[in-house]
Amino acid sequence: MRKCGILLPISALPSKYGIGTFGQEAYDFINFLQLAKQSYWQVLPLGPTSYGDSPYQSFCAYAGNPYFIDLDLLKEDGLLNDEDLSCLNDAPFIIDYANLYKKRYNILRKAYYNFLHNKNYPKNKISLDNYIYENKTWLNDYALFMSIKSYHNDVSWQYWKPQYRYYNQKILEKYYINHQDDVHFWMFVQYEFDKQWQALKNYAHQCGIEIIGDVPIYVALDSCDVWANTKLFQLDKELKLIKVAGCPPDAFCEEGQLWGNPLYNYKIMKTDHYKWWTNRIKKATQLYDVIRIDHFRGFESYYAIPSGDKTAKNGKWEKGPGYSLFKAIKEEIPNIRIIAEDLGFLTKNVFQLLRKTGFPGMKVLEFAFDDDKDNMYLPHNYIKNCVVYTGTHDNMPLRAWFHSLTQEKKHLVREYIMLENDDKICDQMIRVALGSVSDLVIIPIQDYLGFGIESRINTPSTINGNWTYRIEKKYLSSELALYIAFLTTLYKRY
Repeated sequence: MRKCGILLPISALPSKYGIGTFGQEAYDFINFLQLAKQSYWQVLPLGPTSYGDSPYQSFCAYAGNPYFIDLDLLKEDGLLNDEDLSCLNDAPFIIDYANLYKKRYNILRKAYYNFLHNKNYPKNKISLDNYIYENKTWLNDYALFMSIKSYHNDVSWQYWKPQYRYYNQKILEKYYINHQDDVHFWMFVQYEFDKQWQALKNYAHQCGIEIIGDVPIYVALDSCDVWANTKLFQLDKELKLIKVAGCPPDAFCEEGQLWGNPLYNYKIMKTDHYKWWTNRIKKATQLYDVIRIDHFRGFESYYAIPSGDKTAKNGKWEKGPGYSLFKAIKEEIPNIRIIAEDLGFLTKNVFQLLRKTGFPGMKVLEFAFDDDKDNMYLPHNYIKNCVVYTGTHDNMPLRAWFHSLTQEKKHLVREYIMLENDDKICDQMIRVALGSVSDLVIIPIQDYLGFGIESRINTPSTINGNWTYRIEKKYLSSELALYIAFLTTLYKRY
């Protein structure tokens, strides 16, 4: 069936507390999607952010971002009061991560204290204990990791005291006994995150909206995933990186992209049928209805750069797990729904892997116009089993993208989409996407609004100014929703 949806990160939702949350504004956005006759809401990874604020560099592949916990909902549960929130003075139009880091955890600790001393504690404790038990395979390590990290003034685990740097069960048990309350705080935070997210997701389902969520291919070095599972990553005996992830040089970046993530030791992972991966994807299916797997081509072959290099120039392609990994995932989760982010340097082998999995790949309209009629991103080359985007979180919004083009490329765009007025670029490109043969189309909300460069979410290979975009509530109007509904109906995507 032909469907469509909107891309908007949770972090970008309107909110009076500095960042989007799972509160009323999220429910209002679901109502907006329903009025707009949308079928999907695509979000970015929900994990806790670390240095650099990227949701693709998280402290844990399983955990949720504490910043997304809605404080008003905690207040409704009797865990906070107005005085607790009086210290918050966050900017309404941009995310100030430094301010969030400085204030939010103190407020969540107040909520935890009140949880322990609330009249409903006996009943709530049963619910919390059940959550801890059901998630023990990852939650124990995460809570210990965050507590020990806090104990070391939040430095990376590679700079912890030696007895904590090396994952040792007996030492960790002793730490737990001495810091039990702090470890339980981090468990409580994940419990509240999950409770609020599941309620929001259930409401979305009631409104006919499904959630598409991102699973980053790599994890951060400074994560409990690496700290607790060092054998699964390419580290030496001193737990130092051997090689790191990235992308080779190309026409857009002559030095390549140096991501710096640890690479997987797939030889070890294969011995237990990729249990770490299947567990991770199982967890993702509890969060999302459809999973978009980031950097799909890295499963066929991944780019490995010697650790310590300043650029990606000396990297080499190394063979990935290929279909064997996805076979293991499908055996564990037969009805898994996956979108493959098959962008970047693509080869015949990558296309073969995509076909073998049966997953839909991605088509990005902004990549289509290079004077090559066989360009696979041009709509006349689409197949049904694909997902079309005008752009992703890594691209410019459509209006800014069009203004950045050379006159020659602007002419190509005008000819192809029959654009007579440049001011209509967003509307016309969206119509081309919705009118295509693809089963699914996802449009960033900024493109429906015709916003410019100021609304860009992320610029790859840059450090500052990313992941801070937020939308104002006034722009999510019923008039816009009804216009989107008109287009959705016009192109039979409802």
